Amino acid sequence: MNQTTSKALTGFKYIYLIAFFALLAGLFHPLITNSSFDGVISGVLILFVGLAGGVLLYRAATSDSKRGIFLGSGFALMAISLYYIFQFTGRA
Repeated sequence: MNQTTSKALTGFKYIYLIAFFALLAGLFHPLITNSSFDGVISGVLILFVGLAGGVLLYRAATSDSKRGIFLGSGFALMAISLYYIFQFTGRA
């Protein structure tokens, strides 16, 4: 019973994150304007890259071993996410 509840809770966390990022990326704009959902999908993927970088930075703060690897890869993913945001908005 406990293992099933744990798996359901883990699944719910990921569904919640996907729904939150979809709303943050502007899910309702294509529905209102009758346009494509490509921008929303790209926005969600960009936010997940940034989230992965944030998770790696957290792991760097809490880990004793491999701190440098987590720190470097976390900042790299954050920089990639920022670059994608600039590309997506047409500023780069």
